[in-house]
Amino acid sequence: MNAALRLAPLLLALFAAPALANDTMAELKTGGLTFVRTPEVEMTSEALFISPEEIRVDYVFTNTSQKDVSGLVAFPMPDIGGDPYANVAMGDFETDNYLAFTASQDGKTVAVNLQQRAYASDIDVTEDLKASGVPLLPFATATKDALKKLPEHVAADWIARGLIFIDTYDNDGNGMKDYRTPLWSLKSVYWWRTTFPAGKEVKVQHRYKPSVGGTVGISFLEEGAAKGERYEDYVKRYCIEENIVRRAQQSEQDMQAGKSYLFENWISYILTTGANWSGPIKDFSLTIDKGAPENVVSFCGEGIKKTGPTTFEMKAKDFTPANEIDILLLKPSTAQ
Repeated sequence: MNAALRLAPLLLALFAAPALANDTMAELKTGGLTFVRTPEVEMTSEALFISPEEIRVDYVFTNTSQKDVSGLVAFPMPDIGGDPYANVAMGDFETDNYLAFTASQDGKTVAVNLQQRAYASDIDVTEDLKASGVPLLPFATATKDALKKLPEHVAADWIARGLIFIDTYDNDGNGMKDYRTPLWSLKSVYWWRTTFPAGKEVKVQHRYKPSVGGTVGISFLEEGAAKGERYEDYVKRYCIEENIVRRAQQSEQDMQAGKSYLFENWISYILTTGANWSGPIKDFSLTIDKGAPENVVSFCGEGIKKTGPTTFEMKAKDFTPANEIDILLLKPSTAQ
């Protein structure tokens, strides 16, 4: 097991490319959803499963008041875009539901709404994109096609404002060409209206394919040594220890020798929105599946137990999430 069993008590500080989040309550205001805290409904239990192939979340909510509580249940999705060179596996690039998100409540499928907003330099540019007929999803083929058709004066304005930039590369073997490339980030939130009956439990389930970030080889060593700003960030984010460093150093030597080497994958989960319900999560469990026995996994946590060839589990009572879950996977190149 390569998971570090240290950090704050009863707390996971587990990064990656775009992350998924706990349910939260929200208000629909001008400009979109605003997350709010509800004092009447508690998250009685949460069972969270994270793997490179699937994320599953099973909640039990309890309305502890003497009256029904109605409102919006919101599920923030990972931010997409903002880094033109990011290597991100994201499911179907051509659909708004790019991670195949599904939800159910008390065993019945929920018809969810989707709010999407685009941001460049923390400024909402959604209406700019829509007015020019540019789809919001940065990586979609339709988005690239629409950017090609932008009038020159609009493109110049967007470059100056940080919405797009000009990237130059050989895309088809016919020489270097300039391409208008998105720089904005897409923020998406699924939501639906529901009622929590007074004094009763409500079961909510989510299923989706995670967004998995990655890079070729190892990125947290500096000239083969465990030093530098990125290494320090990995120590804090993933709790990497000496055994991980040794595997990474050996991997760099193997790459130079033309042998199979390790490459990085990252998965993140936004856990802190679970603190928007009344009180702590009464019964919390987390299962992380590294996907294959030969994969190496590192993350931070307290009381983690290995439960199988690829699985690790943490359980906690009266759990108040204060940090997100960041998982580092090192996978052999032959296992891509």
